Amino acid sequence: MIAIIGLLIGVLAGLFLEPTVPLALQPYLPIAVVAALDAVFGGVRAHFDGIFDDKVFVISFFSNVLIAALIVYLGDQLGVGGQLSTGVVVVLGIRIFSNVAAIRRHVFHA
Repeated sequence: MIAIIGLLIGVLAGLFLEPTVPLALQPYLPIAVVAALDAVFGGVRAHFDGIFDDKVFVISFFSNVLIAALIVYLGDQLGVGGQLSTGVVVVLGIRIFSNVAAIRRHVFHA
């Protein structure tokens, strides 16, 4: 329940305060969002599988975001940022759809 309240407070604060992302960080924001969604859906799947651990979730959430951003940063430094960004989105997208499929099987028993 605390997590849901925190999420609502965060969404409302974002809507009312309208924060801006610095120009230098804008290329990394979509990758960070996809990595965070991967961790969230993985946590939901772990909950349905009965193996959820809050410490593991927090560590995976931040490490997913950090590693994804570092991969894209490395790609930018090597001059292939677009290709590595696409690769990260594809890999994390596959994981997200896999987790959503498992969640759907748990919810609908299909």
